[in-house]
Amino acid sequence: MKPDNDAVILLVEDDRVDIMTVQRALRKTNISNPLYVARTGVEALGMLRGDGFPRIEPTPSLILLDLNLPKMGGIEFLKELRADPLLQSMQVKVLTSSNEPGDRAAAFKYEVDDYIVKPHSFDEFSKAIAIILADWSGENTD
Repeated sequence: MKPDNDAVILLVEDDRVDIMTVQRALRKTNISNPLYVARTGVEALGMLRGDGFPRIEPTPSLILLDLNLPKMGGIEFLKELRADPLLQSMQVKVLTSSNEPGDRAAAFKYEVDDYIVKPHSFDEFSKAIAIILADWSGENTD
């Protein structure tokens, strides 16, 4: 089932260049879904709950999560998200620079849908975004 153009994506990322790269990759892959950006895990939870930040409506159907974040790291964010009965079933795909086995194991402990190490080139980054979005929409990328 392909998400409609109103299906919301939440990007949890603190690096400006990576935010712009995700935005460019979405445009390149012709994805026009609403994209919200939170720069910390605290901000992301606030946006999801409407607690101290404007609530995202409709609730995002996909979260792209970096693990290396200020104030509240990605793993701590996942722990909070999965403990919240209203948010625990949200689809989360980790998009991070960390290739550490411990980070990967911790992320999967909190039932992430995928774990992708950020590629260095824009073309490879765009391909990674296309794969994430094809999986999100249920399309076959093979």
